Amino acid sequence: MGQTNSGFLQYTSEQSQRLMTDSGVTCSMSRSGNCWDNSAMESFFSSLKTERVGKKVYRSRDEARADVFDYIERFYNPTRRHSTIGYKSPIDFEREAGVA
Repeated sequence: MGQTNSGFLQYTSEQSQRLMTDSGVTCSMSRSGNCWDNSAMESFFSSLKTERVGKKVYRSRDEARADVFDYIERFYNPTRRHSTIGYKSPIDFEREAGVA
């Protein structure tokens, strides 16, 4: 799968669609320009790719799963500040909102 300028086509390619189908994954993407897009998740996956997994090679699926879990639970949620929630970490934002 080649990276395109927009980064979007790599996930809509026939190869990607076949891989998702063969893996039992249900694709959830809106059409280009649709206001119901997954921009929050796109932002998260971009951060995950550039901050953690982009240049790593994992020896196993379990190793990758553990590393992604570590990124989310030990850095992304409790520490990393997010502009969309007032430059607070998700945990701090939920705590202040009374939902954590």
